[in-house]
Amino acid sequence: MQEEVESRTVTLAINTAKLTGRVLKAAICKYLAYRKEKKREGPVKPCGKQSVKQLVGQNQGVSNIEITDKNIKDFERVARKYGVDFALKKDKTGEIPKYLVFFKARDGDALTSAFKEYTAKTDRKKERQSVLKKLRKFKDITADLDTPKVRKKELDAR
Repeated sequence: MQEEVESRTVTLAINTAKLTGRVLKAAICKYLAYRKEKKREGPVKPCGKQSVKQLVGQNQGVSNIEITDKNIKDFERVARKYGVDFALKKDKTGEIPKYLVFFKARDGDALTSAFKEYTAKTDRKKERQSVLKKLRKFKDITADLDTPKVRKKELDAR
């Protein structure tokens, strides 16, 4: 085993007109940088939204919560903000489609805080009055005001 490690060789092909020390140094630096980048690469672990199969494949225990809300995109944004690994599955068995959110068991606390923020966000949207209703209200108010629309033309005498 030790002999194999010691006898390792690297073939480096350089296309140059004249081989100088600088060219050799630059080539070796580029090779070392390439090896460094290659060492960083490894199996990519999915994060955020993923399939149920990928989530179960991480062997960290999976829990689920049932949601009946139709606007899942807002939840996805909040979950991404909190770094929760989750998977969505639509359950069509009932009259009203339900969504099952699968998540890792260790992400339970992060998911509860994400749900708190999500519900607060949806409550704020429900409380907010629509812009069209506000415009109609102000239009009615201005219609009630009786302002004369008389324009006076005055010429400056210079």
